[in-house]
Amino acid sequence: MAGADRRDELRAHLESTRAQLEATNAKIEARAGRNLVFAIGSGLLFGGVFLVSLLLVKQIFALLVAILVAIALVELASAFSVAGRRVPRIGVVLGGLLVVVGAYFWGAEGMLLGLFAGSILLTVWRLIEGLVPRWETPPRTLIRDVFSGLFTLVYVAFLASFTVLLVAAENGQWWVFALVLIVVSVDVGAYAAGVTLGKHKMTPRISPNKTWEGFAGAAIVAMAVGVAVTVLALDQPWWVGIILGIVVLFTATGGDLTESLIKRNLGVKDMSSWIPGHGGFLDRLDSLLPSAVGVYGVALVLGAVS
Repeated sequence: MAGADRRDELRAHLESTRAQLEATNAKIEARAGRNLVFAIGSGLLFGGVFLVSLLLVKQIFALLVAILVAIALVELASAFSVAGRRVPRIGVVLGGLLVVVGAYFWGAEGMLLGLFAGSILLTVWRLIEGLVPRWETPPRTLIRDVFSGLFTLVYVAFLASFTVLLVAAENGQWWVFALVLIVVSVDVGAYAAGVTLGKHKMTPRISPNKTWEGFAGAAIVAMAVGVAVTVLALDQPWWVGIILGIVVLFTATGGDLTESLIKRNLGVKDMSSWIPGHGGFLDRLDSLLPSAVGVYGVALVLGAVS
């Protein structure tokens, strides 16, 4: 009897502990807007793949960028369809790959030419679709669809291709490493400070979970990480890390808010549910995309890239 009582007591204690953990996780998820366990697990997995591709073989990294761009383009095209806008998935993926391939083989000029060619391809694709009875639409709707597709190309493929330009430079992999590390630090700093101290909403209508306390925490962590990675990995003066931290703070925060505004306007919660705890791939790339342009600009001014 005594043994049975101890087992029942232990079982009751374990059930109580599990209930407390689930309640705590539910509170954190309600404030942060994501499942913490799934978010950390999938984030670590994605981070490991990223590091291996970046630091070992640059060609694999470029291929990874192309794959992520293709997936993100499909996600955004699907989100547009929810709002009644047709962005041809195959056409936008082919156009986006032209941008990435152009950046990889011919640099900035190739990236711009790829964007021009991809835009023409996508525009002609949609106009030809408009001649098919199944997809026939009024001219005003057709023009709206074309501009939605062009926005998709610029927002995803063009911005992402700046990471390809960075990695192609001498020691460029460390600039991309710095980019991703500082973007992650902004996310972590904002998350930690927002969950523990957040009271004053930054943009309640666009992103209810963002607070000014989280923004301040992101600023401190971003500049600290920026200085560390600049001195240790980029072999640049410490003040460059401050600049990188500030630039990425604003670009990452702006990118996150921009995607939140897009999702709100299109009436979707997440771009997809392919990444547990994170939503879609584009939901994780929203901060990286504009930040790639910012970091590339800093590297260009410093002469680290040509």
